[in-house]
Amino acid sequence: MAGISICNLGEDYSWGSRVEGVNWDNLYDDQLRTDLRELFDDRGFIIFEGMEPSPKMQVELSKVFGPLKDHPTKSTARADRDLDPGIIDMQHIRTADQTYTNGLTEVGGKKVISFLPWHFDHTYNDELNYAGVLRAVVYAPEDGRTGFADGIELYNALDPKLIRKIEDLNVLYTLDVRLTQQRFGRYFETFGDTEDSAGLIAEAATFPRSIHPMIWTRPGGEKVVHYCGFSAVGIEDHEDPEGEALFEEALEEMHKHINPYWHDWKPTDMLIWDNLRLLHAVEGCDPKYERRMHRTTIRGDYGLGSFEDGKKIGEVQREVAPLDLPA
Repeated sequence: MAGISICNLGEDYSWGSRVEGVNWDNLYDDQLRTDLRELFDDRGFIIFEGMEPSPKMQVELSKVFGPLKDHPTKSTARADRDLDPGIIDMQHIRTADQTYTNGLTEVGGKKVISFLPWHFDHTYNDELNYAGVLRAVVYAPEDGRTGFADGIELYNALDPKLIRKIEDLNVLYTLDVRLTQQRFGRYFETFGDTEDSAGLIAEAATFPRSIHPMIWTRPGGEKVVHYCGFSAVGIEDHEDPEGEALFEEALEEMHKHINPYWHDWKPTDMLIWDNLRLLHAVEGCDPKYERRMHRTTIRGDYGLGSFEDGKKIGEVQREVAPLDLPA
């Protein structure tokens, strides 16, 4: 890849790469695009450095790895509806008096905003997305980092006795992703819902529960640990004290062995991660800071998820469409 610099994420990680030199002059080169796809399939995570910080570049870089997919929920804000399917907009805006009561999370003794625990995207959907590309439009001068952890590495780190207990089990998830409602794997405290959660609550009432495996096998044979407490309601066919205890055990073991990479943002960074393989999280930041992230979603599913009542995503979206939800 002429003019392109590639290096591994770091000696502490068996996954991930850094790439520098991608620009408008080489972005449409067929060989480069093939090489980047192969690198991503192997490493699962790429930090693109020195990128033009624009929505158009983010969309076109995303298309290197597959067709874009619209976000499955109507209540999620879009950054630019002229970009089809476009970019979702995740934003925290400071209030004038900088006082907050709702939406705060306490993690490690600090009260923060924009925190997200370890999770994979679209837990609540029968169809996952292959990958996401993330860019920081506005980032906090301290904290606010995004973390990533590899599911293959986790599989190799977890206690084999636990693996044997969970390898054939599935987890039930719901669209109600409010942290106040998270039942399992809580390593944080919550202080009320965010003020914009009404649309989410209304839409969640229309979605059936989704089902995804706790461990799955990639085409190359690698086993992937792929479960989380975020939006989870329990283990399928084990919504009982025994099943709840096993799920908590599995989450505690996973959190103990996560080897995270935490990314300090620059405006010219764009990150892509394999959503079928990696978990990610947001550490949160002081609520006095504004934080705004743009994300594209890349189509591609592993074919192992389903809705509890057998519905398909198209049926669910048709049912959701008539709702008058806030933009």
